[in-house]
Amino acid sequence: MTDAHAPDATAPGTHAPDAPASDATATDAAATDTADAPPRLGRLVFHGPLSERRAGDLVRRLAAGAPRTVLDLGCGWGELLLRVLEAVPRAHGVGVDLNGEDLRRGRRAAGERGLADRVAFVEESAVGTRRGPADLVLCVGASQALSARQPPAHLGEALGELRRLVADGGRVLLGEGFWERPPTERELAGMWPGASAGDHHDLSRLLDLAVEAGFRPEWVETADRGEWEAFESGYQADTEVWLATHPGHPLAAATRERLDRHRHQWMHYRGVLGLAYLTLVPVTASP
Repeated sequence: MTDAHAPDATAPGTHAPDAPASDATATDAAATDTADAPPRLGRLVFHGPLSERRAGDLVRRLAAGAPRTVLDLGCGWGELLLRVLEAVPRAHGVGVDLNGEDLRRGRRAAGERGLADRVAFVEESAVGTRRGPADLVLCVGASQALSARQPPAHLGEALGELRRLVADGGRVLLGEGFWERPPTERELAGMWPGASAGDHHDLSRLLDLAVEAGFRPEWVETADRGEWEAFESGYQADTEVWLATHPGHPLAAATRERLDRHRHQWMHYRGVLGLAYLTLVPVTASP
């Protein structure tokens, strides 16, 4: 699961609402050489609206096919990838992402959980990747990583790439943003810069696109309000606490502005933007 707002925002598989305050100030923090810079995403287990209950269900369902190879595209720190590997002792995995800090977190976690010899976290682009085919392909909140096109035009190409990268008989887990209902003009005006109703499809069209790309949907589920609120709160919680205790810090003003802007955006896409978790089966060619 990658950074959720593209390029590093909140809603997986979505257009970019805003960069998180802690990430946006990271370069400035390094420049001022402060040891007490804003923390980054420490409260999040998954970089998306995903509960422990749903994660457990997903892992059990995906592990039932006993995949030997797992490819996680836009993996972030790869928590879901690591859980699949724990559930399937003979499986090996590769996580691909461009965020070096997240990849280092994934490598640390793999080492702590005794998985370092079965997983590789690689810092590279997923566009045109040659790392498939794999028995299981994870792409949660990261379809934009598979195409150079802008959302939502990228989605058809991304789905085609996922079909290319999954082995016949395998599975794809796609986490993708969609509109729960058509957004109003007022809601769009408060979301990410340049937000439009065309930025996402509805769930029905999302499923149609998956079928057109050569899949059948085995399982369809969507993040609920509680998962979203836990994610959005956890996304900023450490930075909010830091800001409350560092009001005079050189990075405080920029951090405050970004936190406030992101919260404002969340309040406008809350209940409008959804995230679908689609377990997809590739259609094999007739003999």
